[in-house]
Amino acid sequence: MTPRNRLQAGAAAADITPLNSQFLYGYPHVARWSTGVHDPLTSSALALDDGATRLLFIANDIIYVPKDLVARARRRIAEATGTPAGQIMVTATHTHSGPVVQDRGPGSYDTVVPNADPAYLDRLEAGIVQAGIDACRALRPAVVGLALARVEGIGTNRRDPAGPADPEIPVLAAREADSDRLIGIMEVYAMHPTVLHEDSTLVTGDFPAMARRYLQERLGPSLPVLHHMGAAGNQSPRHCVRGQTFDEAIRLGTILGRAVESALARIVFRSDLVLAAAGTAVEYPLRELPTIEAAAAKVAAVRAKLARQREDGTPRALVRTTECDLFGAEASHALARSQADGRIAEALRRCMPAEIQLLAVGPWRFIGWQGEAFIEYALALRADDPDTFVCSCANGTMAGYIATEQAAAEGGYEASTSVFSTDSGRLLVEESRRLLASLPRAVTPGTPSRAT
Repeated sequence: MTPRNRLQAGAAAADITPLNSQFLYGYPHVARWSTGVHDPLTSSALALDDGATRLLFIANDIIYVPKDLVARARRRIAEATGTPAGQIMVTATHTHSGPVVQDRGPGSYDTVVPNADPAYLDRLEAGIVQAGIDACRALRPAVVGLALARVEGIGTNRRDPAGPADPEIPVLAAREADSDRLIGIMEVYAMHPTVLHEDSTLVTGDFPAMARRYLQERLGPSLPVLHHMGAAGNQSPRHCVRGQTFDEAIRLGTILGRAVESALARIVFRSDLVLAAAGTAVEYPLRELPTIEAAAAKVAAVRAKLARQREDGTPRALVRTTECDLFGAEASHALARSQADGRIAEALRRCMPAEIQLLAVGPWRFIGWQGEAFIEYALALRADDPDTFVCSCANGTMAGYIATEQAAAEGGYEASTSVFSTDSGRLLVEESRRLLASLPRAVTPGTPSRAT
C-alpha cells in the first residue's frame, strides 16, 4: 500500500458495444433495432488510493445500470482487488441509443419494447468488472486536481429554457506524479444525452461520447474519460439542437470537450488529498396514483392537445414536450392498471431501498443517486456546499423520475412516469445532507478554480 497522503491513481476502459443487433432503448412506440455502430460504447474506470482508502468510479455508455448487475459487478471487483463494494460507484451516461438492459416494468405501456438480452447483460457486466479491475491494477503514484468548467449552448431545462439548470461542470484529472502524462479524466454534467432520437438506428453514446472523442484526439487516443450524468431529470438539449443528427451530437460534444479542455489548463495538481466514503439507503414514499378512468381521460386530453399543436404550427420544441407528456400520460395509465396486479410491488422490490453513496476526494464530494432526479435537488445541495456534485443513474435503476412539486402539479411527462411522490426528493436531499455532515471537511485547502 502507498503511504498516507501519497496518492495513487489508475484508469482503464473496456468495450461494452453490442456484438449483434440490439433493441435501442429510450424512445417509445418504435421497433428500433440497431443496424450498425456509430461509435463504440465504453465502460471507463478511475481508481484513486491514498494509502488508507481506495475509491473506484466506473461510468458506462448505457441508459441504466441494473441494480442486481451492479451488486454482482461490485462483488467481483471487490474479490479481485480488495476494493470495498461500498467504495465503488457505477453510473450510466444515460444514452438513449444503446441496448435495453432491464425487463419491462409496471409502467411498460409500450409492448414494442422487448425484455433485455441476457447475453448483452453478461457482456455489460463483464466490461464493468474488467474496467474496474484493470484500473485498480494500473494504480501508480499520481497527483490529482479539480477545476470547474462552465458550459452553455448544449441544453437547458427541458420544460422551461429559462428554468433551473446547472452549467458548472466539475473536471477531475489524475496525472502521473513524475511526468505530465494524464492517467484519466472524470467530469459530471447535468444534461440528458438525447440528441439522437427514435429515427436513428446506430449505436452511439450521443454527445458525451463525442466529447470523449474530442478529448482523446487532443490528449491521447487511449486516455480513459469518464462522463457521469448529473441530476438531469428535467434537463435536455431540446431547446439548443438544430436537429437530431450525428453532426449535432458532434457539435454539442465539441462544446463540452472544449469546456473540459479549458478546465484542465487551470487544474492545480496535488498529492496530499485524503479520500473518504460513506453511504446509506432510503425507502421512497409512493405517490398517489390516479384511477384508471382519470388516467385514461388524461391520455385523451394530451392526445387532443398534441393533435392541435401539430396542426397550428406550434414550434417543434414545444410539440416534442407535448409528445413526451403523452408518453407520460400513457405510462401513468399503465401504472394505474398495474397497481392491483402486483407489478408495482415487484418493481419496488428490484429498486428499493434507494442507495445514496458519497465518495470524497479531498474537499470535493461526489454523491451517487439512483435514478433521474430533477436539478433542483442537486442545486439544494450545492447551495450548502458548491464543491458537492451529484452523479445520477448511479448504482441501479429507479421506477421513474424524482420530480418536484411544481412538476407534479403541472402533470407532465416526468412526474407522470414516476411511482414516487415528491416527498422522495426532499428525503433524498435530507439524507444526503446528513451523509455529507458525517464526513469531516478536508483540512487542506482545495477549492477548485472556476471558469471566468
